[in-house]
Amino acid sequence: MRSLLLKACREAMPGSIVSGAQNAVSGLELCRAAQPDVIILDLALPDHDGLDVLEDFLSACPNSKVIGISGYTDEFTLHRAIHSKLNGFVDKNEQTIEHLAAAMHAVMRGERYLSPAARRARLSQRNDQVAFDKILSVREQDLLRLFGRGLTNEEIAAEVNLSDLTVRNHRCRIMAKLDVRTSAELIRYALEKGFTRMVPSGRHDSRAV
Repeated sequence: MRSLLLKACREAMPGSIVSGAQNAVSGLELCRAAQPDVIILDLALPDHDGLDVLEDFLSACPNSKVIGISGYTDEFTLHRAIHSKLNGFVDKNEQTIEHLAAAMHAVMRGERYLSPAARRARLSQRNDQVAFDKILSVREQDLLRLFGRGLTNEEIAAEVNLSDLTVRNHRCRIMAKLDVRTSAELIRYALEKGFTRMVPSGRHDSRAV
C-alpha cells in the first residue's frame, strides 16, 4: 500500500520529492527533516492511531497540509476524522488513486476534502438523534474506547488516572445513555461503532484494541 501511495503521489505531483515511512515514529522524524507540503497520514499505523498523533505532525510541520487515509469507515473513525484538524480524508475502500490526487490538489488550494463516505457519515449523524456524539460527551467517548477493550474499572482507572469509583460511575452512565444492560453489550456497541477493533494477538485468540 505504501509503495502504491508513493507512486500515486509522484503521478499526481510530477517533479515532486516523495518519501515514505512505515510507522508514526519514523514518519514524524521524516516530516521534521523534510517539512513536506502534503502529509498522507494513515489513521491505522502499526505503532499509533493516526489521529492520536495528528497534533504531533501539525506541531512538527505547521505549514504542511495533512490528508488522512483509512480502510475503516465505521462511525467513530469518520466522526473523529471529520472533527479533527485533517485537511482532507480519503477512504481507501471506496476511492481511487484519482481521488487521492484530487484530495492533494484540493488541500494545496486551501480547500478541505472529504470522501463520499465521510460526507455520508456527517449527514447521517446530523439526522440521527441518538448518534453517540449527541448523547456521549467527548470524555465518555474516550472512556468507551477503553471499556470496549474489555478492561476492568481498576485497569482503566490506572490508565486515565481516575479513581475506581469514578470509572465505575462513568461506565454506568454510559450504559444508561446507550440503553445497554451488560458489559458484553457495551463491548459489542464499541466494536460495531468503531470505538474498538479486534486485531490478532496470537495464533488462537484475538483481543480488542
